[in-house]
Amino acid sequence: MAQITGQAGVNLSTELANYLSANQGNLTSEQLSQIINSYLTGGDKLAAQGGSISTGIYKRFGEFDQVTGKVEIVTTGMWSGDTGSLTSFYTSSTQVEASSGDYYYNVYNADPSSTGVVQYSVAYGHKFGSGSVSLANDDNSNLASKATYAQYKQILLDQDDTHFTFFSSSAAGTHDSSDIYVINVARARYKEKMDAGNWSLKLSGSNGVSTLIDDSGKKFSDTVGKAGRVFNVGSGSLNLGSENEATINSLTSSNGQGLGLFYPDQGLIVLNPEAVHDLIGTSIDSGSSEGASLYSGVQREGKNHALLHNAIVGGGDFEARRTENVSTSHYFVRATNREFNYSNNPSYTTGSDGSFAESTFETDPRTFITTVGLFNDANEMIAVAKTSQPIVKSFDKEVLIKVKLDF
Repeated sequence: MAQITGQAGVNLSTELANYLSANQGNLTSEQLSQIINSYLTGGDKLAAQGGSISTGIYKRFGEFDQVTGKVEIVTTGMWSGDTGSLTSFYTSSTQVEASSGDYYYNVYNADPSSTGVVQYSVAYGHKFGSGSVSLANDDNSNLASKATYAQYKQILLDQDDTHFTFFSSSAAGTHDSSDIYVINVARARYKEKMDAGNWSLKLSGSNGVSTLIDDSGKKFSDTVGKAGRVFNVGSGSLNLGSENEATINSLTSSNGQGLGLFYPDQGLIVLNPEAVHDLIGTSIDSGSSEGASLYSGVQREGKNHALLHNAIVGGGDFEARRTENVSTSHYFVRATNREFNYSNNPSYTTGSDGSFAESTFETDPRTFITTVGLFNDANEMIAVAKTSQPIVKSFDKEVLIKVKLDF
C-alpha cells in the first residue's frame, strides 16, 4: 500500500481543490492520476502518465509506452528494386554524346528511354590531362581528364597528397598513379554507405574475366582518411553460397601495382588503370570509336572511361549491397478491457434513437480494430499503422499493439 505524503507547504487536498477551482470543477481521471503520482515515489506510482482509462477515441501515451532512440543496422541489395546483382548495363546516347560524356558515362539498369534508372557512373582522370584534348589542340578544351582527377583528389585525399597511392608489392610498398578509373555509385543506390566486404565486380578483357572485391575482412579498416574508411581492391571471390570466407587472390596485378581503393562511405571504387589492364588485358572494343586500349594522347577526347564500361559489360555481373543505420521508435498501444469497445462509425448505430445496428451489442458491445493513428500535441496525424487483420475488442478482451516507426 502506498502512503501519500504532502509536499512542503502543499498537501494533496489543497492541490486538488486549487486544480478544480482553476478548471471550473472539471478533472479527468488522467489528470487525477497525474496529480496523485506527483505525491508518490518509485514503484508506488498509481499509473504511468496517460495510463488511465480513456473514454474517447484518443489516448495519450504514457512514459513507459514509448521506446525511442533505437538504431538498427539494415542491409539490402544496392541496385534498383533492392536487388543485389546488376547484370544489364545501358548508357544514354544523348548523355554520352553531350559534353558531360567527356567526363563520365552514366550507367542504367534498363533502357534510359523507358524504365532505366542511373545506377552508377564511370569516369577516367589523369593528373596532367592525358587522354583529353589539350588547349594547344583545341582552344575550347575543358581538360576533362585533368578536371576529373582533381575533383576526386579533392574529395578523397588529404591536402598534402598529390597522387592517388595504391598498394604495391615492391620494396616501397606503394605506387603513386597519375591516372585513375572511378566507379561512382549513385547516392540513391548506396544511400548511407556500401556494405564493405559484400560487393564483387567482374571485368572482362582479352585475358578473360577477373573478379574484383575489397580486402575489408571483418569490415573494420586500419586506414581512415579524409573520406572515411579506405580498403584495398584485389582480385578474388566472395564465395557466396558456401561457408568459406572471401578469398583474396592478389591485391596487385602481375606488374606489382595495386588494383585499386574502395571508399564505402562515399560509394566510390577507384581503380588503377595500368594494373587493371595488366590483369584483364585490353578491353572488349564492342565497336567503340574510342578503341580498346587506353588513349594517352592529347589530340582528341579519348573517353577512356568507355574502356572500363566495356569491361564491366563484358563481365556481366556487378554484385553489391548497402548498409543503413535506421533509427527506430516503438510505441505500445494499449487498449484495456474498458476502452475502445464502442465505435463512432455511423454504421455502428441505427435509427434516430441511436440503437445498436447489431442487437447483440446491447449486452456485449465490441469493435474491430484495423488502424492506429499517431497524433502530435497539435492533434495532427503524423503516422498510420494498419493491422494485418481486424482485431476483436470487447469488455472481456484487452489488446496490445506495437507500432514501429523507421526513419
